[in-house]
Order: sequence, then structure tokens, then C-alpha cells
Amino acid sequence: MAEQQVNITDLEPAQLQEVKKQLDQELDHLTNSYSQLKQAHTKFKSCVENVSSLTPKSKGKEVLIPLTSSLYVPGRLTDVENVVVDVGTGYYVKKTKSEATSHYNTKSTFVQSNLDTLQKTIERKQENVQSVVQVLQMKMQQQQQQQPTK
Repeated sequence: MAEQQVNITDLEPAQLQEVKKQLDQELDHLTNSYSQLKQAHTKFKSCVENVSSLTPKSKGKEVLIPLTSSLYVPGRLTDVENVVVDVGTGYYVKKTKSEATSHYNTKSTFVQSNLDTLQKTIERKQENVQSVVQVLQMKMQQQQQQQPTK
């Protein structure tokens, strides 16, 4: 389905308000997506930092191990050269520290490129909303001027 180009100055005020409403909804969705991607990016960066913080001195250190998102059990680090990485959809893979770091850096870079693209899209949508608001205000002023004064 191809997008149709419509000159917003040809629309009536009611139609412009509908266009603005739709653009606002799209902007809300994009902003929420941006926020979720930003959280994922922060999580991947944190994973890289946590992997790099494992040193031979960390061996035997007590840690909390997640069983679910809200249930943890105490444990001790016995292997500080290998980690278990959540690769998605419930799958976990044993990786060396350097493999895990590479994995999370790749994920982080991918998410950052999506953040950059999404930021540009959000900026374009905001410009579109501004254009619609300006034309709507202009049309409303024209309507008020055309009404006969009593």
C-alpha cells in the first residue's frame, strides 16, 4: 500500500485535528519504543561492565542468582572465566568473558543504531505535528475573520 501525499493546507480544521490526533498517537508510540530501546541499551552496557568486573579475586565471592525476575538465591562464584549468557527466548549459552563481552557489545551497537534511527523519526514526526498545528491555527484565524461581526 503506497502512501498518499496530502497538502495539509487543503484540509478542513476538523480533518486537521484528526491528522494531529493521529500524529500525536504515533509520536507517543515512537517515544515509548525509544524509552524501551534506551533501557535495553543500558542493560547491555551494564552486562559488559559486569563481565569485565569478574577477576580472579572474584572467585568465591557470594552473589545472588536470579531464578525468576523477582526470585533470587545466594550462590558463590566458582568459575570467573566463563559466564552464562541469556541469548533470548529462554535460551542460555556458556561463553568465555571475551565472547560474552563481544556478544553484548554487538547487541549494544545494534540497539544504538536503532535508537539513532528512531530519534530522527521522532524529530520528523514532531516537525509534522508543528506544521499541522500552524496550519490549523491559520485556518481557525481565517474562519474567525470571515464571521460577520454583530
